[in-house]
Amino acid sequence: MNRILSLFLFFVFVSLTAQEREGNIVEYFGKEKVEDVHEGEVLHIFTEALIYKEQQLPKDTEAVEYDPLFAKFIGKAKSGIKKGKSTGKNYRGEPIIWEEIQVNENSEFQDPGLGDGYLYLEYEADAEEIVLLDASGHTSVLVNGFPHEGDYYDFGWNLIPLKLKKGKNEFILSSGRFSRMRARLIKPKKELQFTQRDMTLPEILIQQKENFPAAIRIANTSEKNIENVKVVARVANAVAETAISALPALHVRKVPFEIPSANIPNGKKEVQVVLELVNANRKILDVHTLSLPVKSKYEHHKKTFVSNIDGSVQYYSMAPSLDTVSENQAMFFSLHGASVEAVNQANAYQQKDWGHIVAPTNRRPFGFAWEDWGRLDALEVLAHSENEWKTDATHTYLTGHSMGGHGTWYLGATYPDKFAAIAPAAGYPDLLLYRESFKRRITDNPQLLQERFKMGVEEFNKRTAVQLNSKKEEDLSAMIKRAGNTSRTLKLIENYLNFGIYVLHGEVDSVVPTFIARDMRERLGTFHNDFVYYEYPNGTHWYGNHSMDWPLIFDFFKAHDKKTDENQNDFSFKTASPGVSEKAHYIKILQQERPFEISNISVEKDSTLLQIFTENVKTIEVDFSEFSVKPDSIVIDEVRIAVNKELKSLVMKKMKSNWEVTKKPGYQEKGPHRYGGFKDAFKNKPVLVYATQGSDRENKWYYHRAKFDAEKFYYRANGDLTLVADTEFNPEDYPDQNIILYGNSDNHASWKSMLKDSPIQVSKGEMTVDGKTLKGKDLGAYFIYPRKDSDLASIGVITATGEQGMKAAWANDYLLNGTFYPDFMIFKDTMMHEGLPGIEAAGFFDNSWSIEVNDVIWNE
Repeated sequence: MNRILSLFLFFVFVSLTAQEREGNIVEYFGKEKVEDVHEGEVLHIFTEALIYKEQQLPKDTEAVEYDPLFAKFIGKAKSGIKKGKSTGKNYRGEPIIWEEIQVNENSEFQDPGLGDGYLYLEYEADAEEIVLLDASGHTSVLVNGFPHEGDYYDFGWNLIPLKLKKGKNEFILSSGRFSRMRARLIKPKKELQFTQRDMTLPEILIQQKENFPAAIRIANTSEKNIENVKVVARVANAVAETAISALPALHVRKVPFEIPSANIPNGKKEVQVVLELVNANRKILDVHTLSLPVKSKYEHHKKTFVSNIDGSVQYYSMAPSLDTVSENQAMFFSLHGASVEAVNQANAYQQKDWGHIVAPTNRRPFGFAWEDWGRLDALEVLAHSENEWKTDATHTYLTGHSMGGHGTWYLGATYPDKFAAIAPAAGYPDLLLYRESFKRRITDNPQLLQERFKMGVEEFNKRTAVQLNSKKEEDLSAMIKRAGNTSRTLKLIENYLNFGIYVLHGEVDSVVPTFIARDMRERLGTFHNDFVYYEYPNGTHWYGNHSMDWPLIFDFFKAHDKKTDENQNDFSFKTASPGVSEKAHYIKILQQERPFEISNISVEKDSTLLQIFTENVKTIEVDFSEFSVKPDSIVIDEVRIAVNKELKSLVMKKMKSNWEVTKKPGYQEKGPHRYGGFKDAFKNKPVLVYATQGSDRENKWYYHRAKFDAEKFYYRANGDLTLVADTEFNPEDYPDQNIILYGNSDNHASWKSMLKDSPIQVSKGEMTVDGKTLKGKDLGAYFIYPRKDSDLASIGVITATGEQGMKAAWANDYLLNGTFYPDFMIFKDTMMHEGLPGIEAAGFFDNSWSIEVNDVIWNE
């Protein structure tokens, strides 16, 4: 885990426990922990372990995340870890040794050293045996050398099916959000069974006549992929059957299913749902009964839907308007804070009489801080609830508390034409600057700095700064971090001119320090003339439901509406990527000159002339569909272009210093539909296709990497990704879905058909990048490339030239917000140990998906 993030989570926990909790958002850190075991018998509870107390300084955000200690043990079935043995040194240069630790009365290992440390466990098996690892409190775990996802929420959700080897089995757990961990082994009662841990369930709405989407996890503890099973759901006499695609061997998958709509007797507050897991012969393999609340859609409730991101089932919560008749009401889109459930977010609001309060989930209570897949979840819920309630787009408002306050700043800057006004409460604008603000808190307290780290401010700042060794490394770091410009909210700050802003903050907030809000007040004051700033007297981070359900916010909202597109005469718009945000009102940026650098347009319009000024824009579209009278001409960067009055839109492309009317770029070029960087591969219902045509060792590496990503996307994104072997993969079965390809041209059956035109080619012992050849078995790469048989889908590639390169591919966490991945990254296995110096090259493809020399940096 990133050291500054570990410190950040520590301070948040301490600050929250120190501040008053009241109202509906009480459980800042989520749910009650799962304690009971229903999946089998407890075979072993780990009571003894070794702890490794990392004792490192926090670091500023680096371009490449890495974990040198984990890197030492990846792929090693025998770690050599022993009591008293040193694996590294602390920030003072002193050896760190593995020390003994025992569980407490709750069977948990608890020690401050687990805040950024590691736990080592052993289990001696008399014979090979399949078990479920039930561990919690950790970010990830190496089991006999292979990584698996952890349970850093410490909810007790994590279940990992494993085949233990005869003899000693080793488990190395990395730090999570808290300074405690638990681990036990379960002997499963069945090869295939439901687990009730972490279900996504609806509330039964009496007005809804369609079936209700839901999701439950199924554990396959056999060594074979299981197909042709169904989930049968019964409510009274109503039945719904859902076919489940393949359940991979030794894997727990969270599968979507449907609960039938049924006639519910008046006054009934709860219904029983009987679930059956049946095979192709209709044999019942497992049964589970659910109790679901029955509600009216006009009271606070939870709504489930099927996500287009990955086909999983997600939910959002609502406090509907007290006006149960009128359509075209306002929407108040409210984003929750870290570890707050969307249900609690909506429940903290009193129902209004002129609009609906909608609270999306961000995919998880902590999730992605409303960035990456959290951002996509917010957009899905916004569209779903707009359609469900027929709300008025000119009266859509954005608000949120804490991490949701950050989401308000971030989504408001990213999508400035969606909201009439925004109201961040206790929020921070920029995620990375917020993480790094904890260094400021330390240096602002020299006594604490001396007590904890035994050094002064100057030394602390010097030793925690990122050290770059050359101009090439500086350029490479900047290139990689450029992929994160979409999250750098303050680079888009002028977008706030599109709406009014109400800033609410507690006067003595120590979780999101008040100086952050005051800094935004000062920034807004230099250019914005429609904002309100209010500090609640003696307000901490949470001082009751009025920490966000603040009447003056809703008065401010009522005074603001969004202009129609035609009436937007003067505005500006910035974006870092058309793939994230391409439009404001009637202007779309289709392509950039320099990918992921900030693009900027400013617009001035009257009845006859539309003037556009651009920066870093290659192709642009003006949409006239909402215009009653089109302008006679457009002047773009001082180039005048006559407007054909019959056109619904006009596309212009910059050719050197001149602008010309052109056609819309083809789908095979970069555009808002498919733009990169690498993280963008994990949407459009991605299918994980792993290599099977290499050696047994290679095949095992790629399969485990794919399964690890599936585990991680489940846990971090409440997701459901499909795993398919390359020999079983038929592209026609997955039209317009993204493909994540694990392997290279020598061991993956689909490489040559899907990536034959890619400028990056990888084989055993060799990699070519735009004609440049690199040799060795220690090379790895991530890249994204268009799927040629689709106008929309992409291929994400995790590849290596040999086993050393495959190990290196484990070093990064691309399914985490606040990390940076351009279109492609080439690296050596040294990246695992030293970060940026192990990167060979990184960059972006141009608009034709070719490599342009100006958008790639080689570390040589």
